[in-house]
Order: sequence, then structure tokens, then C-alpha cells
Amino acid sequence: MFYLAAAVSDFYVPVSEMPEHKIQSSRGPLQITMKMVPKMLSPLVKDWAPKAFIISFKLETDPSIVIDRARNALEVYRHQVVVANSLESRRSSVVILTKDSETKIMLSEEEVEKGIDIEEKIVGDLQSRHTAFIHDN
Repeated sequence: MFYLAAAVSDFYVPVSEMPEHKIQSSRGPLQITMKMVPKMLSPLVKDWAPKAFIISFKLETDPSIVIDRARNALEVYRHQVVVANSLESRRSSVVILTKDSETKIMLSEEEVEKGIDIEEKIVGDLQSRHTAFIHDN
């Protein structure tokens, strides 16, 4: 099982392009050009671990697009699971998507009050899916 970390950002500034010293405001407005973070999911699925159970994450700031983006990731990368959520509700609600299913996982108000992390429920769900994957393959 590969449980991928969610990306902090899809862009970065290469070390070779970072200034050595403080950027001086006297030089006028600042323009920053960022590079795309390399996509590692495709080689992981296709080349490095083609028989593995692979879980990725999709976090969006716009809740209206998160499920479509997660479905797209499943189609493009052909892995087993995407855990999808929106930034606003990321600590209390996720949707676990596979090519055949959509399962919403939520914390109740009582669970939130008790300090339960949604990750506990996510891991329990994924553990069951992984066990089924092993038996089916």
C-alpha cells in the first residue's frame, strides 16, 4: 500500500533561482516565476509499483469541483483510491472514491468534541479496502 501525502503546492521556486540575499523593495515590483512540481503518481502506478494499492489525495478550495477532479485523477493515473476533500471541511469530512464507488466519511459533532481525528476513520476504511484488494489480486 502506498498512502501518498497530499501536495502542499503544485508549484515551487527552484533553489538555483532563489536570491542569496534579501530582495530589495527599492528595485520595484517583484515578479516570481514558479516551476511545476513533478508529477510522481504516474510513474509510481505504471513503473515502480504496478501491483500496489495506491491512495492519493485531492484537496480543492472550491468544493464544487473536488469530486470531478478526484474522478479525473482516477481515470488519468489508474490507481485504486482518491481521498477527496475541500479546504474548508478537510478536518471533518472527506469522500473516498474508487472507480466504482463514492463513500462519504464525516465526523459527528460528538466526535469533534472528543477530539477524534478524521484520519482514524480514513485509515480504517482504507485498511478494509486494502485487505479486499489483496484477496482479489
